This record gives sequence, C-alpha cells and structure tokens, in this order.
Amino acid sequence: MPAMNSAGQPPRAPLWSSWYLTMPKLAVGLLVLLLVALLWLLQENEKEEQRATLIADVLWLEQSIRFHIEGGTTHLQQLALDLGSEDAPEKLFDARARHLVRTSAELLHVAWLGADGRPRAAQPSAESPRRTPPEERDGGAFDLARKLGKPVFSRPYSEDGVAYFELHVPVYRGGRLAGMLVATHSLSALVVELVPWWFVEKYRMQITDDDGRVLASKSKVAAGQPEISHQVLLDPPGHGLTLHVAANRAATSVAQTLIITLIIFLAGAVFWSLWAIRGLMRHRLAAEQALRREHAFRKAMEDSLTVGMRARDREGRITYVNPAFCEMTGFDPGELVGVLPPYPYWNPEEIEQTRELHDKVLGGQAPTGGFELHFRRKSGEIFDALVYESPLIDADGRHTGWMASVLDVTERKRAEELARQQQEKLQATSRLITMGELASTLAHELNQPLAAISGYNAGCLNRLESGSYSAAELKSALEKLGVQAQRAGRIIRRVHDFVRKREPKLAECDLAEVVDDAVGFIEHLAQKRGVRIDREIPGWRPPLFADQVMIEQVLLNLMRNGIEAMGETPPARRRLSVRVVLGEREVEVRVVDSGSGLADAVRERLFTPFFSTKPEGMGMGLNICRSIIEFHKGRLWVEDNPQGGCVFAFTLPFSLN
Repeated sequence: MPAMNSAGQPPRAPLWSSWYLTMPKLAVGLLVLLLVALLWLLQENEKEEQRATLIADVLWLEQSIRFHIEGGTTHLQQLALDLGSEDAPEKLFDARARHLVRTSAELLHVAWLGADGRPRAAQPSAESPRRTPPEERDGGAFDLARKLGKPVFSRPYSEDGVAYFELHVPVYRGGRLAGMLVATHSLSALVVELVPWWFVEKYRMQITDDDGRVLASKSKVAAGQPEISHQVLLDPPGHGLTLHVAANRAATSVAQTLIITLIIFLAGAVFWSLWAIRGLMRHRLAAEQALRREHAFRKAMEDSLTVGMRARDREGRITYVNPAFCEMTGFDPGELVGVLPPYPYWNPEEIEQTRELHDKVLGGQAPTGGFELHFRRKSGEIFDALVYESPLIDADGRHTGWMASVLDVTERKRAEELARQQQEKLQATSRLITMGELASTLAHELNQPLAAISGYNAGCLNRLESGSYSAAELKSALEKLGVQAQRAGRIIRRVHDFVRKREPKLAECDLAEVVDDAVGFIEHLAQKRGVRIDREIPGWRPPLFADQVMIEQVLLNLMRNGIEAMGETPPARRRLSVRVVLGEREVEVRVVDSGSGLADAVRERLFTPFFSTKPEGMGMGLNICRSIIEFHKGRLWVEDNPQGGCVFAFTLPFSLN
C-alpha cells in the first residue's frame, strides 16, 4: 500500500521531475537516429555478405572446373605413357579412348596423331568436330607440346556457334616423340556438366575469351540492375578464358520493412512510457519506505543468527560484524569495525600462521571446505573456530570484499576427541578379546620353543654329570638353546605389541610380513577346525605406509570370521584364501571363505555397531575394522564368492597424501 503524507494524500512528485523526464525524451530521439543508422549499416552489411558469398561460390566453381580438367589431363597423360610402352598400342588406344569419351561429357573426340601430325586413330570417329585443317587449327599448340614435352592447351575456337578447346599430350617411345594425343573438349558441355542447379538459380554464369565474347553460359537469372559480379581466370585451359558470374542485388527484404515498423511502434511506446513514468514516480517514496522496512527485516534476521558473520573489504578492514560474532569473541562492534589486521581476537601465539592464512583469503585462495583457527575471546579464553569465506559482490558485479561465516566448534572437537578415545579403547578391547580367543594358539606356539629349551638344558646337564663332554658340543647346544629362547621372546613381544594400548603409528611395512604374522596367530585355530589357509602374495611389493598392528588386527578379525563361517562346510572344502592384488596406486587384500554366505538382511547391517550374528559376539569387530581401514584412507566391503561363501576385501593406498 503506498505511503500517505500528513494530509492523507500520496506524496507529490518533486519539482525537478519534469526536468528529469527531459532526459528520456532526448534519449528516445537519439535512439531513433541510431536505429536509422543501424538499418543503413545492416543494408550495407547485407550487400557485403552477398558479395562475399558470390566470391566464395565463384572460387568454388573455378576450383571444381580446374580439378575436373586436371583430372582428365592426368588420364590422357597416363594413356600417352601406356601407348609409348605397349606392343599393340592401337587396341589400347581404342579401348581407353572410348572409355574416356563415354565417361566425360565435355570430351567429344580423342585423336592419336603421328609425329608428323597425321592421324593414326580416333574415337569415336576419324573426324574431329573441328573442320579447320590440322596445320591451322591451334596456332602452334602441337609444336609447343612437342617442344616442351608436356600437355599443352590450345586457344579456344568456335565452330557453328559452339566453343571448343583442345589438349595436346605428346607420346614418347624410347625417349623419342612417337605421336600426339589431341583431345577436343566442348565448353558448353563442360558448363552443363559441372555447374550445379543451385548455382544457376542464384547467378548468371558466363565463360568469355580475352576479347569479351561469350563462349558458354548457363543461368536462370534474368539480367537486371543493379547487380554485383566477380570474375576469375580459367587456367587451365587459359588463353584468356574468364569465368564471369553476376547476381542481382537483393531488394529491401520484408524483415527490414518489419524492423522499420517496429521502430516507429517502439518510439511511440517509449513516449507513452514517459507519461507512465510520471505516475510511477509518485509511488517512489512508498517504494523507498518499503525498502527501509525490508532492510529492517533482514537486519532482524541477521541479528537472530547463531552463526558469526564478519565482512571485510579487499584491504582486510572489518566493515561489519553481527551480534553472534560479537558474543562469540566478547568484543563490541565499535571495537572491531574499521580495524585492520592483526585483529584483537587473533591468538597471540599464532599471529604469523593466522596472518599467512588471512593473506591467502584476501588473495582469492580461500579453501572451499573452510578452515580452522584458534581465536581468543576478550576474556583471554582460546576457542576453536571454523571459518568459511566467500566473496562479496555488489550490485554492479564488482568484488568488494569477503564475507565470513564463523562457527565455534570447541565443543564439537571435544566430542570428536572423546569419540576417538572411546574408539581406541574399543580397538584395544577387541585385540584383547581376540588374543583371549587365540590363547590356545599362543600356548601351542610357546610350547615348541619351551620344549626345545628344556630338551637342550637336560642334554647339557647329562653331559656334565657323565663327565664325557667337549666344549664344542656344549657351545652348540647352548647356542641352539639361545635361539629357541629368542623365538619365545619374539612370540611374547609380538603378543605384547598386539594387545597394548598405544597411538596409531604409521610407518613403512611389508604386507607379506603382516599376513604371515596374522596367519601365525590364527593357524592353530584353523588346524583345530580343519581349515586350510592359502596365501597368494606377489613376489615384488612396494612398501606400504600403515600401522602394522592395526592392519594385523583387521586381518585376524576377517580370517577368524571366515574360519567360523565354515563350521558347517564339508571338511574337503574348508579353505581360506588370503590374496594380495597390486594396483597402480593401492593394494587390495581379499579374504575368501567357502562358508554358507550372508543373507541380504544381514549384509545391510553387517558393519553396524553392536550387530552380530554370533550369540556371544559384541558386534564391534567389523565396525572397528572399517574404522581402521578408513583411517588408512582405504575401503572395506563384502561380496559373494561365486564358489560359495563370502569375500571380505579392503584396499590400502601406497601413500596417504
């Protein structure tokens, strides 16, 4: 609803509005003049386009005629070469010349003259279309071809109103002139054959000699004025022949007439619109009032945001902060607006790093995914801030600065850290459970070195009691005893490294060693259940950057699940395969079992925390495995084994960068 003044009437237009409307009137008059000039330019441009099209079409036609004549010349040259080397040239000439005459509409006659100029053979008859005696027919084309040793075109001539030209091709045998091929061409037939229908619909085409006489023509366009034309020389055959093409200039089109009508209508509409503007200006004050209300509404929306908003110009000067940003940092708008870096909420201990990131943002290199900084509140408390920067573009499309959205993520990072610690505890618990389940394997592995140590020790005591021993024998037995003790120590150390709680340690490791260690842990359980474990590992492997213990934990979980899944499988088919496949940028490990497989409902929830298909299971093993693989920037998934069972596969990149 338009605003009213104190008298209840709409606001009156200012006195300067009449002068203000004068500018559109002048603009309309200038517009009409410019449109008239534009029409003239369009007409001239149309003429130039028509001429350019004419020239392009003429050049195309000239090129087509030239290529066609050169092609016929090539055939006659080949015939001349064959006649010079053929034992029975008359038969060859009759066959080849008859074929050339039949396939070329403009080629009327081919004669084979001897070296003295007398006819030897001709196709299609012995007589040429020209009745002039040979010694007067071409003004020396025969002699010129004989002297030059290459094809020569004669000057054009007319017989009974028809224009012809001849091509003289010398025939050599054994390096000596043996004759001359004379091919008679009709210019009219050449034009009929090569000028397409669309060309004669648009242009008047003529071939003239050097005296300007028309030798051949073809057109459906009547002569008229004014017209545009273009001409090019025809070489071959040359001798002043010119291809002349003309076209009538297009008259004023319906489109131009329509444009003129539209211009007049547009000018009238513009003048009418000027009268309408007078009424619109009466509502201008009402629109400004509505704009102020809209601004107040948008300001209330910004003030209600919980996300901090901060605007800066291209020099880094703060131009705007919303209440949420002030509440987040503890500073008032008066303490921030107009301030250049370093800002009062920057962390004093990270001034250089923060300024470097600030300069990147002003240089247009702000990270698209946002970045994190440590800010300091006015009270001195440090908090984590997540900042997203985007350019500020004004109504004219100019880049005037940067707008930042700032989130306080301190509590979120604390929650993430707590979740990480809980995840580590779950991983440690999972490893302890795994080792508890593999206690029999551990006892089996330790039993062998301990039994050997006991045996070597008993042997040494027996030797000492008997009194018949040598130092070499005792030394050998003690060395073997030491080797078994070291073996037992490595087993205990490996178990200790596996179950202890520690931070992830990324280092270069050999995947084959990881697989062997995992198989060593699980092998006793596999033997107990009658499962055979096969390893398929390539001979050469690039080093892998990973946490060896964590990858070993993944392999143990997957192999144990595979062994337990084959509980109902016939003993002959109980086979667990661990395959390592090398790719260009990553390695893929596949644990293949021949168990009963997975139902679709189970597959959908397989990696969900606390979901397990075992009555005594925790439901965290596969979830922890997926977390470990994703920590290494890899993927873990399950698929069906075509021979029955499941395939658990995961990938690990060679580099985490």
